[in-house]
Amino acid sequence: MTIITIESSDVKMIVRKAKKEDIDAIWEIFREVIKTGDTYVFPPDTQQGELKKYWTADYIDTYVVELEDRIVGTYILKPNQVGLGAHIANGSYMVHPVAQGKGIGKSMCEHSIEQAKLLGYVAMQFNIVVSTNEPAIKLWKQYGFKIIGTIPEAFDHQKLGFVDAHIMYKKL
Repeated sequence: MTIITIESSDVKMIVRKAKKEDIDAIWEIFREVIKTGDTYVFPPDTQQGELKKYWTADYIDTYVVELEDRIVGTYILKPNQVGLGAHIANGSYMVHPVAQGKGIGKSMCEHSIEQAKLLGYVAMQFNIVVSTNEPAIKLWKQYGFKIIGTIPEAFDHQKLGFVDAHIMYKKL
């Protein structure tokens, strides 16, 4: 199990593989992030019982970020496609709204790139990055992801209606 600890003068952040006892904290983050309907395809009224198929299924590697002994972020890695497409990772990242702006997304991105390499993936791809999610797009670009395509009106934003979504890719 790979654990990274990031410390500054007053903050200790740990990124690690999720455990069964983390499920309630993961659900809290998941629920808070999707309820706005502006960044993820999951319906805002998704029930906790569906979390397993979306975030913690057996074929998904799930990670959490601890900050000051509280889980404040989570991300997953999984094959982007089955079979002959399984050499490319797909990732999804969520930071609890109360913990945004503290470098958690950056830490998860760095960790996920290293984990994807360790797991044998040769590239990473994000299939639907909502075009209005400018902070995420900026972050992924900082880490070498490129927009390789844009799908017109692919996302039904709960406030803006149909907006474009990007496919982003990085060779590892």
